[in-house]
Amino acid sequence: MKRNVMFKILLMIVVGLFLSLDAFAQQMTVKGIVKDTTGEPIIGANVVVKGSSNGTITDFEGNFQFNANKGDIIVISFIGYQAQEVPAAANLNIILKDDTQLLQDVVVIGYGTVKKNDATGSVTAIKPDQLSKGITTNAQDMLSGKVAGVSVISNDGAPGSGAQIRIRGGSSLNASNDPLLVIDGLAIDNQGIKGMSNGLSMVNPEDIETFTVLKDASATAIYGSRASNGVIIITTKKGKNGQAPKINYNGSISLATTQKRYDVLDGNEYRAYAQQLWGDKYPAEMDTANTDWQDQIFRTAVSTDHHISITGGFKNVPYRVSVGYTNENGIIKTSNFQRLTASVNLAPSFFDDHLKFNINAKYMYGRNRYADAGAAVGGALSIAPTHPVYGTGDAFKFSGGYWQNMQATDGFSDKDWTYMTDKNTPQNPLAALEQRNKKANSNDFVGNVEVDYKVHFLPDLRLHASIGGEYADGNEREIVSPYSYTNNYYGWNGLSTQYKYNISYNAYAQYIKSLGAHDFDIMVGGEEQHFHRNGADGVGQGWDSYKNEPVDQALRSQKAYATRNTLVSFFGRLNYSLLNRYLFTFTMRWDGSSRFSSDNRWGTFPSLALGWKMKEENFLKNVNFLSDLKLRLGWGITGQQDIGDDFAFLPLYVTSDDYAQYPFGDTYYSSSRPKAFNTDLKWEKTTTWNGGLDFGFLNGRISGAIDGYYRETEDLLNSVKIPVGTNFNAQMMKNIGSLKNYGVEFSINAKPIVSKDFTWDLTYNVTWNHNEITKLNGGDDSDYYVETGDKISRGNNTKVQANKVGHAANAFYVYQQVYDENGKPIENMFVDRNGDGKINSADKYIYKKPAADVLMGLTSKMLYKDWDFSFSLRASLNNYVYYDFLSNKANVSASGLYTNNAYVNTTKEAIALGFTGKGEYYMSDYFVRNASFIRCDNITLGYSFKNLLRSQAYQGVGGRVFATVQNPFVISKYKGLDPEIKSGIDSNPYPRATTFLLGLSLQF
Repeated sequence: MKRNVMFKILLMIVVGLFLSLDAFAQQMTVKGIVKDTTGEPIIGANVVVKGSSNGTITDFEGNFQFNANKGDIIVISFIGYQAQEVPAAANLNIILKDDTQLLQDVVVIGYGTVKKNDATGSVTAIKPDQLSKGITTNAQDMLSGKVAGVSVISNDGAPGSGAQIRIRGGSSLNASNDPLLVIDGLAIDNQGIKGMSNGLSMVNPEDIETFTVLKDASATAIYGSRASNGVIIITTKKGKNGQAPKINYNGSISLATTQKRYDVLDGNEYRAYAQQLWGDKYPAEMDTANTDWQDQIFRTAVSTDHHISITGGFKNVPYRVSVGYTNENGIIKTSNFQRLTASVNLAPSFFDDHLKFNINAKYMYGRNRYADAGAAVGGALSIAPTHPVYGTGDAFKFSGGYWQNMQATDGFSDKDWTYMTDKNTPQNPLAALEQRNKKANSNDFVGNVEVDYKVHFLPDLRLHASIGGEYADGNEREIVSPYSYTNNYYGWNGLSTQYKYNISYNAYAQYIKSLGAHDFDIMVGGEEQHFHRNGADGVGQGWDSYKNEPVDQALRSQKAYATRNTLVSFFGRLNYSLLNRYLFTFTMRWDGSSRFSSDNRWGTFPSLALGWKMKEENFLKNVNFLSDLKLRLGWGITGQQDIGDDFAFLPLYVTSDDYAQYPFGDTYYSSSRPKAFNTDLKWEKTTTWNGGLDFGFLNGRISGAIDGYYRETEDLLNSVKIPVGTNFNAQMMKNIGSLKNYGVEFSINAKPIVSKDFTWDLTYNVTWNHNEITKLNGGDDSDYYVETGDKISRGNNTKVQANKVGHAANAFYVYQQVYDENGKPIENMFVDRNGDGKINSADKYIYKKPAADVLMGLTSKMLYKDWDFSFSLRASLNNYVYYDFLSNKANVSASGLYTNNAYVNTTKEAIALGFTGKGEYYMSDYFVRNASFIRCDNITLGYSFKNLLRSQAYQGVGGRVFATVQNPFVISKYKGLDPEIKSGIDSNPYPRATTFLLGLSLQF
């Protein structure tokens, strides 16, 4: 028995030993080197066992060594190269080939594509990064801070709000400065629709594959009259041939709150200051409440976003279908934005891919509940904090129970309505929100069909045709309570409607041929677009409930409008390459616009660009650390016909309103008269010169570009004064003026660290731009200027901005402040700049401007195993803002705090300033402040997973869970609410929120 036990133990030891020897025999040391096709070692290449985390990275000589098992598959990969899979072996010599899809990646340009390394113009293509994009409700959010030379400033913090997009500064004073938007080959009308003013809202960000930004004229001239402000081309996602259906879900929930609030006095502070001013002899009874009016209008807002897509391909029919829903609540009470989007893409091909179709359809339904942010914020900052939110006296039943400054009246038909709101006093901000219901609904459909045929008997020739269009309608209903501050007793029931449709069709032929060292790409075509818009604004009426009759009725027949315009174009392009090193591009476009008379209807827009791929030269080919070097030079002319009026060259007759009627007896009749018109109106033309250098180092781990540009716009449209009696107005539009922009752009992408478990990506861009008006009128009057910009709170329709020769557009035009020996401004004391012994408007001068001199963007993304961490920063330097909030509160005398029989709130900053309301103190340059800032757009932490719920029959679910903080902080010396103000006038904006988001992405 004992022998049997010992025998069994010995047998187990022997078997275990053999098993160990067998396992040891299966393990091996894998050594090798990784090189590119030129024989240069690749540093930092990933070498791992397929399906595991076992692996390493190559050293500075491309060598690697690690342990693996026989039969393992080794995967070798590096950015910019095709990955390889090889069986494990003791010695491996790996040659990685260039990833032609990356290094020869095609960039979408006007009417076609071009290889990225063959592009001669200033073109930037970006693919939105799913890991570091932050919160992107609208498409423009993806561009903010990401592209050199592109400024994106959101209009405000309202839900669904649009943005001001500028490429290399503005090129016009009175015409549009917005870039042309092209979505899947269709140029769209980016004016939006009633209820959805942001034209980019109709594209769900989750559907966007790439952005291509065309910046210089050699790239944009192919779009002619619409391209003077640059072009943004959006390409949406598509399916792939033979791909099994894939379902993707992206969803999030977020909480938004105010980042910063205005610092006004609270109730106790207000009463204490009032005691200093009046002692115990107040001009009127003072309430005892301590109301934080900003608490009454702001809230923590909860929002959700969901998007689902199905992508696949039936043999020769790739497809993608998606649906998205956004429900965004604003941080000002009652504001809300809802959007439903749907998109379909089909890309069938026939006859061995000789005949291809690309069919796109997009639909958006939007609902908006608008909050009157100006009234709410303005009221919260002005109404005294000593008042309660709700009133208890008899007078307040005529204000819906809300506390308002009320006054006795007997002026209404209903004599029992004995009080009304006093419109000359600050209003209750909560009532301004809850007694006004302004909602909008909009529908937008965009679709196009592209056909591309590669001729069978001449495969170098392609014929391309496209037809597409957009239909949109919107209505905006506004109901104001009869108990409201603004429409007391009568209320208001108003409706505005708008309809528009655009039709576009184009066709072009493209011939591509290689003859030895010569490569030719020739394209010619034509296009026609029609834009139609009609609607009625401000239809509505108040209602006298005692008489049962309308009041201040505005009929549709009085408010209706209809307009249209047409563009007809012919264009061509030649791309020529010699020895794959010397590049030449020439484009020409002829545009005819119905917005000009027959004598000025057609414009000619040429461009020329040269490129030199210096890296391909023998003297640089063997410079190993250099992976790319290309010089670009370009020149071109683009046009502008988006002048805001479709018939400004014709005597267009309009019907007068109720304030310009002519009496015959006791009856008043409307009159018809033409608006001011100018038959000599013509194109604004912008000429651009551009020089650029593209570079890359260390096999593409570092890449970037530097560009310098000069843009000059001539025949600027400007509103000028004309002699009385020569036209039907005292002013009219003329082509008279010019301006210039010049600057430098720099961008760089780098991967400072690439290892098996950790990767760090960095992108940075910086832009410097100088804007200057060089001509404004036909004379040489150096003092000539044109007032412009938004009005400020003080004065009577007062403006503090002007256009003047030798200065930037929309610069501040103010008095130079005089200070005492302590550096404190002396109220209403200004410098006599012309030395004539008196202070008047001749002493005003141009001081600073709203547009920044320098813009910067930085994005950092770190990947550690399955974790990712990213953040995005933007900087704006030397952008100035008129501090309207302080200017409006600056009068802290007794007359400033009690005016029109009502108490008005102020701030500690205004009290320290000590102004008493003398003269035009608000026209001082003291209120023009440097608003330079650094803003953190977003910080994101995410974790990716795969093979969740995996089984033998199911490969499992992949996905990512992530948390994002949007707009967490702003660093700035500016004391106002937000330093980023597109107009330059900081007056009661809808604040930008700080948002906390939790998101989930799933791939089935």
